[in-house]
Amino acid sequence: MVIFQIVQDCFRQARHQLTSNKLRSFLTLLGISIGIFCIIAVMSAVDSLEKNIIQSFEKLGNDVLYVDKWSWSEEPGTNYWKYINRPNPSMEDFEAIQHKSKLMEAASLMVFMPGKTVKARTTYVEGSYMAGITEDYNKVVKFDCEEGRYFSNSDFQTGANVVVIGNSLAKALFPKDDGIGKEVKVYGQYYKVIGVLAPEGESLINVMPYDEAIFVVWNNAKKIVNVGQGSNVGTLMSVKSKSGVDIDELKYELASILRPVRSLRPKDEDNFSINKISILTNIVSSVFGMLNLAGIFIGSFSMLVGAVGVANIMFVSVKERTPLIGIKMAIGAKRQYILLEYLIEAVILCIFGGLIGVFLVWIILLGVSKAVSFEIEMSVFNILVGLILSIFIGLIAGIFPALKASRMDPVEAIRK
Repeated sequence: MVIFQIVQDCFRQARHQLTSNKLRSFLTLLGISIGIFCIIAVMSAVDSLEKNIIQSFEKLGNDVLYVDKWSWSEEPGTNYWKYINRPNPSMEDFEAIQHKSKLMEAASLMVFMPGKTVKARTTYVEGSYMAGITEDYNKVVKFDCEEGRYFSNSDFQTGANVVVIGNSLAKALFPKDDGIGKEVKVYGQYYKVIGVLAPEGESLINVMPYDEAIFVVWNNAKKIVNVGQGSNVGTLMSVKSKSGVDIDELKYELASILRPVRSLRPKDEDNFSINKISILTNIVSSVFGMLNLAGIFIGSFSMLVGAVGVANIMFVSVKERTPLIGIKMAIGAKRQYILLEYLIEAVILCIFGGLIGVFLVWIILLGVSKAVSFEIEMSVFNILVGLILSIFIGLIAGIFPALKASRMDPVEAIRK
């Protein structure tokens, strides 16, 4: 009950401090509010960006390995000549994995073709993304058709001139209908549209820009680009693990299959890379973790100024209430209660400032989220961080005024 009474008195005194001199209170809390605003705003923006990017990567599948000539864990430009001279994943590699792997559920080989103009009657779309895929691509990654169908076994075997196109590309080429059964022209060849993909939606990073893509079967892609052994055309092999299989076990198995296929001796280094999505997500988390720390560091300067202001207002409060402190101590109030009273009052002042900062962030994020293509949200964790920092600053700012108040001599305090 005593503690409750102290806290209640502290709330009353804090409110009195805020209302008795509004300009002084405003300037005092401004530093705390701006500091909390900077920290929470940066944390919310960084967390939202990180979440959006990681979600884009995770669309590729956490249970999928990607065999490539390039290592995703290397910084761009690092060991460039080492990787550029490696062979691309080939059909021979793909068939070996298909026949020998016991841990995979499905595998697919994709060839990337340079962006070209796609034509449908009088409509043109430039720079579309085009890829040739093998049969089980839709089993490895999410590849749902909103309209029409996926490629049939016959399409893959005969190399039929049929395509599945992205949602945005379909709307651009065929604004009045879904385009199913219509023809498009690309690379000088006519293709029949048999499927339109479900919309992928906007994202900061389109790892695979399906909405603007056009897909053909592998045997048809071979008519357009050279995908044979030694070709420089980019290819990527995707291998999905069986349910319950550890992704690292599958990685080890794939390496043991590919090394003999590529005639590598035991002492030879792998001339391929087996990548997983966690490599990218870990890099993103590391980068955004540093950005969060930078935001906290920048905001801490403003909070330091605010802490000085709170300490100043608390020293003024102690001076103004010196006789009252003396009377309380004379009638039996213990020094630790006086210390606690002023310490809690400083914390309450800082919490007021912190709540103002959090409210400002919330208002601004409401407006910003409507102007950007991804969701920006302020998490409960970020709010708690702001309030905990406010409490910490209150303790730091209030400790010296509280100590001064608790160490007063009752007689001298009453005399003043």
